[in-house]
Amino acid sequence: MIHENSASKGCDATHQMSQSEYALVQNLTVLYGEGGASYLAKRMMAIAMGELMARPAEHAGPKPLSAADRMLICYGDSVRDEPGMPLSALRQFATQYLQNSISTIHILPFFPSSSDDGFAVIDYQTVRRDLGDWSDINALSADFDLMFDLVINHCSRENLWFADFVGGREPGCDYFHEMPSMVGLESVVRPRNSPLLTHVHTYQGIKRVWTTFSDDQIDLNFANPEVLCEFVHILFSYIAQGARFIRLDAIAFLWKELSTSSINLEQTHCVVRVLRALIDEMQTQTLLLTETNLPHNENVSYFGSRDEAHLVYQFSLAPLILYSYLFNDGQYLGQWAEQLEPPPAGCSFVNFIASHDGIGLRPLEGLVPASDIQRLTDAAHERGGFAAMRSADDGTETVYELNIALFSAFGGTAKNIPAYLGAHQLMLAFQGIPALYLNAFVGGLNDLQGVESTGRTRSINRGHWQLDDLKTILATETNEQSIIFAELNRSLEIRGSQSAFAPSAQQEILAYTKDSLWLKRENTDQVILVIASFSEAPIETELPRQDAAYESAIDLLSEDAVVLTKAVPMAPYQVRWLSIAKT
Repeated sequence: MIHENSASKGCDATHQMSQSEYALVQNLTVLYGEGGASYLAKRMMAIAMGELMARPAEHAGPKPLSAADRMLICYGDSVRDEPGMPLSALRQFATQYLQNSISTIHILPFFPSSSDDGFAVIDYQTVRRDLGDWSDINALSADFDLMFDLVINHCSRENLWFADFVGGREPGCDYFHEMPSMVGLESVVRPRNSPLLTHVHTYQGIKRVWTTFSDDQIDLNFANPEVLCEFVHILFSYIAQGARFIRLDAIAFLWKELSTSSINLEQTHCVVRVLRALIDEMQTQTLLLTETNLPHNENVSYFGSRDEAHLVYQFSLAPLILYSYLFNDGQYLGQWAEQLEPPPAGCSFVNFIASHDGIGLRPLEGLVPASDIQRLTDAAHERGGFAAMRSADDGTETVYELNIALFSAFGGTAKNIPAYLGAHQLMLAFQGIPALYLNAFVGGLNDLQGVESTGRTRSINRGHWQLDDLKTILATETNEQSIIFAELNRSLEIRGSQSAFAPSAQQEILAYTKDSLWLKRENTDQVILVIASFSEAPIETELPRQDAAYESAIDLLSEDAVVLTKAVPMAPYQVRWLSIAKT
């Protein structure tokens, strides 16, 4: 790090650096050296300002996080309505069904892409023609906040930057990692078991390039500051298009160094701090979310000192909740939650059980014994799912994630609905912002036809819905999908008006056993005691002694009055949100 006086040497004597500009220069100095850091900072600020001035956002001003923040995760074509555009169909569905339950729609990459359902980006600035155009994105933003993905670690081999690399032309000729061999790469941590280096035919002959995720996703070289400038341009173009949230995809793998793991390097954290400093300097209300499917301590390191991500996913929560309900045992979940430290002030978690990706198992490392992780893997296989593998340091393969539709993981039948709903209602109560993946929201099942057609196991949970068919399903009150959707929608609506569920409201684990968990959420004007049953049979559970001052409460979910001076009855898998007004 540099001192303030040295950081200012290259600046105009009349220019007084703001705290965010100073942080920008500091981190650029770490990345690229002191000589050009001040110039590079000014250049990046000019890029950001140019994008914001070209398309000024309509909704400026502070918008603090609250209990009303509830997210939907979906693809741009998760809902279809031929011959209309999918983004228009998504808006029709969302405005008809989700206005009171969802505040933010996370549209997974909607840009031209060559593979991985959007995560091999060909053109970062264009909406896929088969989805719609920017006017459709803007129309959605009129009714909902939006989250965009910044696919920052890699691009498609069909991207023009990589065409430049193949042809030996600027600027792309210097945008990628050309590696002579695997020497020095022995310790690289991988999320896949595909080759780390891919042979590419170029005009200068065969070259090897770094490909963390697949041979169609070529890793970008951020040791070249021009690459970072490109992504500053992209980031602020998204902000100018109205994105309130930006998800930094696969950010942990960003920076590469020989003879290291090339994951979570300090330079990667510096890049996140650069982006955060620019957002702060431009005084936008954009919030950064880092996607780091890693053990918990590594994951939360991306809060930094409140100078990196505003939000991180709580990746351990999903497999812990799944284990609790599948095996009627909430002790691992309780142990983890009891020692969980709250996020720093101004930061928050994003909580989910299902997403477009699989259910990551690395976040269980150190929390659940290997034998019980294997037990969870076996259960997914029994229910028609798959286990995606990664190569460990010693060359052995270990399970990286489970690929399965969430309702199928629970069993996928009417008798599994109470546990499925209970799992979501417990997730909704945890400190942070809840996010529901559309396929899980409507109780979607394994899409084995999708796996067969694409050859990718993740396709099992990436099916599409025809709008008219979906409306028919949701209007039929007796089917599993409509029951699940109606109750989750109702739970989200109730949650949105409870101050004790605000991201800043305190969280405390009061007690847990194999059968149940007591969770306390508290804000200045409300206490909510959450009780979750993991039992397939009715149970009774008593308020822990330290909170015996509470005598009665209203269960927000059932609308029952509950007496807290005696044992509370719980139906199988029931979750209660017991509201107590503070005087």
